[in-house]
Amino acid sequence: MDKKRGLLNVIVSIAFKIVILVVTLLARRYLIRFAGNEVNGLNSLYLSIIGFLAVAELGVGSAITFCMYKPIVNGENDKVSALYHLFTKLYLIIGGIILVAGCAVIPLLPYLASDYQGIDQNLYLTFFLMLISVVLSYLFSSKTSLINAYKNNYVTTTITSSGTILQCVLQIVVLILTKSFIWYLSCRIIAVAVQWGITELVVHLKHGDIIKNKQKVDAETKKQVTQNVKAMFMHKIGNVLVNTADSIIISAFLGVVILGKYNNYTVIMTAMTNVLALFFTPLTSVIGHLCVEEDSNTVKKYFNFFHTFNFVIGIIFFLGYYAIIDNLVNIFFDSSAGKQLELMKSISFIITLNYFIQFMRKAVVLFRDASGTFYNDRWKPIFEGLLNIGLSIGFVYLFGYFFDENRAVVGVIVATIITNLTISHVVEPHVLYKYAFKDKSAKKYYLKNYLYIAIFTAALFALNFSLQSYSNEWLELLVNGCIAVAIAIVPSAIIAFTDKDFRHHIVIVLRKIRNKLKRGKKEDLL
Repeated sequence: MDKKRGLLNVIVSIAFKIVILVVTLLARRYLIRFAGNEVNGLNSLYLSIIGFLAVAELGVGSAITFCMYKPIVNGENDKVSALYHLFTKLYLIIGGIILVAGCAVIPLLPYLASDYQGIDQNLYLTFFLMLISVVLSYLFSSKTSLINAYKNNYVTTTITSSGTILQCVLQIVVLILTKSFIWYLSCRIIAVAVQWGITELVVHLKHGDIIKNKQKVDAETKKQVTQNVKAMFMHKIGNVLVNTADSIIISAFLGVVILGKYNNYTVIMTAMTNVLALFFTPLTSVIGHLCVEEDSNTVKKYFNFFHTFNFVIGIIFFLGYYAIIDNLVNIFFDSSAGKQLELMKSISFIITLNYFIQFMRKAVVLFRDASGTFYNDRWKPIFEGLLNIGLSIGFVYLFGYFFDENRAVVGVIVATIITNLTISHVVEPHVLYKYAFKDKSAKKYYLKNYLYIAIFTAALFALNFSLQSYSNEWLELLVNGCIAVAIAIVPSAIIAFTDKDFRHHIVIVLRKIRNKLKRGKKEDLL
């Protein structure tokens, strides 16, 4: 495995994500302060609707990158060029579909934002501005995928992250100067345009020969691409129906005000999980090359390492999130309004559990996308998504009837947890083991995976009863954060040292560090 390239991709991604986490939270803070939490909820609704429309992408991005791995490894530049030009056409068509679908959704906006009457904003214009910013991104998506296919994710991460940072800085400035939601959304268009220009420049410098070489794909390759795109399309639909649907259901049944409060919590969670995902996502192309070059047993050992690594970083970060999330909401989103923006502890508890359960799929999804086995479980996400919507609507009524509208949010999240535990965590590992690892049974994985989830749940309950309360937000954050880390260290250390594949790779890394230190000391002596 190209460990140096993989490490570079991860380091660059993590560094940028930390910066993006800060500027994104600042941008939301100023949005709430100068435009109000209602507009914050409206912005969250727009993002969820756009997520639904993005299903038109058909999962082309993952299919592109996977199809290019083998010809790149074999040095078949003509085939890479043919795939690139095919995907360029596909992305232009997709952008057009999203634009048309978005315009069709505009008349439905008053029904999706149930309490929009109290918001002094033009629903149609503001949504259209966000739609344009998304459509523009598809004009250069094929070039981004081409760079990633060559394992240069750090390049596209730098471009995309710089654009996001520029967007947030501009948004903060215009909110301070104008307090305008329209100008706030216009900053997205400016940032995407800048990313487009830089991507064009970089791809012509690095892969100009691929772009200029006009080739057409052969019938066999087109068939493989079509198969992969269809499979990823189904995964895309499932992902949208499971994750994006939650926000739209909350907005439609409970209103954008509650959605805004809920999204203040999830935006911090999403930002954090995006950082954690960078331990996995930038390695997709590296793992993809590994699957081409190595046997299934070797790939399986790497997977076992990543699964345990998945748990170790997950239990530390997600317990930490639950311990300090209320303090972060008060601090980041204006302390003067912070207490009004807090959710009940039962809601933050269930949010934490839900995201941890989803995060425990990262290793499986990484190796699924890298090995191309997403075709074999193509029907799973459709069934999962439909079940999630049905349960979410049923539970939002049920919890609202027996409790109140705040706890009705819990019902929506519980539906997602059920579908994840009973479908995703069962089907995805089975397919990966059967088709990628050539292993008939994933029984050992199931036992280990559900044990990890049970350990985390027990630790989360223990943390809930250990949290301390102080009048000083920063002191409370510090104390509870330390308690969370202390609780997380014990199970994560035990798991890490009892897993032989994890221990094997850690020992290798430590040896390399020790050898480098020894060489450094010798050079100093000389």
